[in-house]
Amino acid sequence: MNSQEYIEVTIRIEPFTEEAAEIVEAEIAELPYDSFVVEDECLKAYIQKEDYDARALRMVLSGLDLNTSFTATYIQPENWNADWEGNFEPIVVEGRVTIKPSWRKDVPRTRFNISLSPDMAFGTGHHQTTYMMMAAMLSCENEVRDHVVFDIGCGTGVLTILAGKMRAKHVHAADLDMVAARSAYFNTRRNLVGPRVDIRCGDASLMQLSTYNVILANIHRNVILMDLRTYARSLKPGGLLLTSGFYDKDVTDIRKEAENQGLALTSTLSRDGWSCLVFRK
Repeated sequence: MNSQEYIEVTIRIEPFTEEAAEIVEAEIAELPYDSFVVEDECLKAYIQKEDYDARALRMVLSGLDLNTSFTATYIQPENWNADWEGNFEPIVVEGRVTIKPSWRKDVPRTRFNISLSPDMAFGTGHHQTTYMMMAAMLSCENEVRDHVVFDIGCGTGVLTILAGKMRAKHVHAADLDMVAARSAYFNTRRNLVGPRVDIRCGDASLMQLSTYNVILANIHRNVILMDLRTYARSLKPGGLLLTSGFYDKDVTDIRKEAENQGLALTSTLSRDGWSCLVFRK
């Protein structure tokens, strides 16, 4: 979120559940809302003032099997990135990956060093799901090196960058959010992996242009369930799907659908109630 004018939309869901909030977030993300936060058992969504369309939002919400209502509030322009960036501290993953803000020069180096300017896109390594995805990537480094990778829902591009630094032959990445895709584009070039990376704004349908040795999907539970068939079709025989973005309680449903698509679970990670699963085709 930058200094442009924004609308904060507070969506009330009765009864409120985190799963219901995820469903609403996934459905309205294309309207296009930049970012989301759950607060006081409400989902708050942020959109640039010029893009806000109450009628379009009402139509999407009315099509869901949920009891919802919403209010919209104008937010005075602020430099949101400056405030957010001020709280972005470096993080080390498994002792081998360091992720730091681009303006920090005093951070000790590890084997893989990633410099980010997030621009409000998801993925700095601090969230449990991003951390586990990187840990899973480190555990199958030989599957990444010299192979073709697709990072769906790439956010800042942190997983794309790590794949590039792990010497992937080529990395394709996509995100529905143009802000995220732009952030990933510049971050990959900041980290000198740009020549081996192709970033687009779009969804999993872009995968069908080719096949891949490794697919990275750190994304919402409902999107994963909806797109598992595409992931499976897009993997080369023996290829790996690394996926997270969901809670431990969602593992059974995701595993069942993955197995229906010919994917076998090979390993699991869990961190603070969140899960990461690795499947092989």
